[in-house]
Amino acid sequence: MKNSNQLKYHHIAEDLKNLIFSDSIQAGDKLPSENELSHRYQVSRQTVRKAIALLEDAGYVYAEHGRGTFCSELVKHSRQSKNIAVVMTYLSDYIFPQVIEGIDKVLTEQEYSIILKNTRNSRSREAKCLEELLQKDIDGMIIEPSKSHIFCKHTNLYKKLDEFQIPYVFIQGRYSQMAEHPYVLMDDMMGGYLITKHLIELGHKHIVGVFKSDDSQGQNRHKGYVKALQEAGIMYNPDDVIWFYTEDRVIHPYTSVCQMVREGRKMDGVVCYNDQIAMEVIRGLRDCGLSVPEDISVTGYDNSQAVNSYGLQLTTIVHPQEKLGEMAAEMLLDMMRGGEGKRHIMIEPQLVVGNTSCNR
Repeated sequence: MKNSNQLKYHHIAEDLKNLIFSDSIQAGDKLPSENELSHRYQVSRQTVRKAIALLEDAGYVYAEHGRGTFCSELVKHSRQSKNIAVVMTYLSDYIFPQVIEGIDKVLTEQEYSIILKNTRNSRSREAKCLEELLQKDIDGMIIEPSKSHIFCKHTNLYKKLDEFQIPYVFIQGRYSQMAEHPYVLMDDMMGGYLITKHLIELGHKHIVGVFKSDDSQGQNRHKGYVKALQEAGIMYNPDDVIWFYTEDRVIHPYTSVCQMVREGRKMDGVVCYNDQIAMEVIRGLRDCGLSVPEDISVTGYDNSQAVNSYGLQLTTIVHPQEKLGEMAAEMLLDMMRGGEGKRHIMIEPQLVVGNTSCNR
């Protein structure tokens, strides 16, 4: 019962908070009475009080004795705080430290401080990060969207950033609803095309693809894979593609490739979503008794030196990690100064040939 009541008042608090961020409840507006909210949500007045207390503790509402509860005014944004928010899916692993280092290098030189947030590629965590940042005095934001291929349900929070005239730049991915907003991206479709074409030119005809389904990078790399196959006259077979999600990225590619081997599926090459996935695929192939690249070629994406092992140097696509961060920071600074620099940057991919691919 305790957990049920907690869920109820948290739900009410979140619902009221959404009404505040969507301007349905504006600064100075009086909230409905406890009785009205109790009737609306079919809960006790005690549950309503707990929900209001959560909002009051977070600064969204304030109570006036004898008058009721009112919506607070969100933090004033002076645009002179020298604070920049950086919201990333991950902070400490893979390519992310280098991207952040590039951002920090540019902003520190201009005497800005960074407020660093981590979403772990969760949509709900991203929304909470934005809510928190809207309560702080920030001058701008660089954000890597979480699960960028999935329709964004918290665009109202981005509209608040626009309303407060807080500029923001997307990196790594972008939401379809905000496709024209400023961004710095890799040309992932071209990257997927180049790496697949490389295997085809080496004589590979049975190329498996392993792609992440919930972000735009994975979808675009898959499009490049398909384009290269079609240009070469190789029939695209959806059964040759392994799709995985953020939540199962650690185990699904490994187990699926092993299953393909056990089933005797024809494959002489594997195009992987990124270098981390490529190393998991190589581990799976080796556990099944196959050699890379002698039996099967495997390619990655991102040129992350930290993942290379087994004495292998991946054939991969270069990701200008630190440079991408620098470009995003420079674009944001230009926007904050009212400049007229480029607002859409698509970085051209480059192929790096390692020792995980060979002629067939």
